[in-house]
Amino acid sequence: MKKWQRWAVRGIALLAGSVGLFWSTNASANSINDYIASQNYATPQITSKIWAGFPKNNYRYGKPEGVVVHETANPNSTIYNEIAYMQRNYQNAFVHTFVDANSIINIANTQYLCWGAGPIANARYVQFEQIEVHSKAAFASELNNAAYYTAYILKQYGLTPKRYTTVLSHHDVTNLLGGTTHTDPDGYWSTNARNYFGTTYNMNDFVALVKTQYAALGGTVTDNTTNSSSSSNSNNSSSNTNSNSTSDSSTDHTTTVKQKTVKYNHGGNNETATLANNYTNWTVYNHVKGTSGAYKIGWGRLSSDHRGTTVYVDSRGVKKGGWSGTWYRIRFSKNSGYKYWVYSKVLNFPKVTYTDANKSFTLNTSSNFSLYNHVLNSNYLSKTTAHTRDFAAGTKIKVNKQGYKASDQSTWFRFTLNNKSYWVKSTSLTEVG
Repeated sequence: MKKWQRWAVRGIALLAGSVGLFWSTNASANSINDYIASQNYATPQITSKIWAGFPKNNYRYGKPEGVVVHETANPNSTIYNEIAYMQRNYQNAFVHTFVDANSIINIANTQYLCWGAGPIANARYVQFEQIEVHSKAAFASELNNAAYYTAYILKQYGLTPKRYTTVLSHHDVTNLLGGTTHTDPDGYWSTNARNYFGTTYNMNDFVALVKTQYAALGGTVTDNTTNSSSSSNSNNSSSNTNSNSTSDSSTDHTTTVKQKTVKYNHGGNNETATLANNYTNWTVYNHVKGTSGAYKIGWGRLSSDHRGTTVYVDSRGVKKGGWSGTWYRIRFSKNSGYKYWVYSKVLNFPKVTYTDANKSFTLNTSSNFSLYNHVLNSNYLSKTTAHTRDFAAGTKIKVNKQGYKASDQSTWFRFTLNNKSYWVKSTSLTEVG
């Protein structure tokens, strides 16, 4: 009997109220997650096959509040069979998306609620079904796809991964919200974890995997060992080994947990560094060491020797509060979907020598030169924040900091205009005599 036939969950009443339960969890590393990290999967693709026949009912607050994870409880079905069956029987139940080892297929618009886990959860959550798979490789790939889809939805709707709050199993809904009696995907995960890996797998392990995918999408993952965490914007400069350097941090943000912070700066210019000859003195992680869900991956899983290898770097995390240090997120090709976090000493960036400056220039608006928040391809990482043609021709500036990058013999200047600081290459300026 299909799971759909056992659901009596058509109710779409938007019940008010909240259970008010916020449980803390510190998900530990799991050998299945380690295996998934070792596979170097490409970024999963989400296929949109939205069917117009599904009803369109609004969430209680107008948008999703998280994701509910299901599995079909049908060992003999395929993803396309399940989709076809649902479209024929949506009056009884339907979810937004189906996931298996090879596909993520979205069939119902996530802007509207579905009927998958009882009226309380239906009014709050995006929901997806996992197809039962029957091999070690397929199970790992399906979990990776499921975690990616969960992270993608959370990122899309401005949410962060939190156990019992934004990421729930159908069993969690039964225990916390009611309106349903199902316990999936517990049994399915437990059986496959035991049969194919000789271990266990539960929602804590899955949420850790979601956090890895969320971080890879550029999201900030907080250590949720306490419920008193907060986020704020900071205008302070990041600490760095070069005391002469000055950082502009309008794009940075700080996550505070138990007096420990990780301050992230995300770059946007495909900047590169090379791996040091002694890079194996520090291991590689799925996220910044010491944050919730972070675990060792190990260089041996990536290949035998990466000394001098050029890698792309897109994020920087500065740890403070008893576990200080600077970490970077890297990938081995420009379009690689899988990303890794390494300690700063693993990487060699082009050296920039900073000095004070006091010179006047005119912005060159004859060409549309880029302006940045940091020196391009430095250890701060940079984002393009403006262009010279954003300002009137003849705009005069006064620089207060100079940086010389020996790798390409380029000179950079920092200036402030309209209360905002920019770094610009010297060729984008004309000196005022």
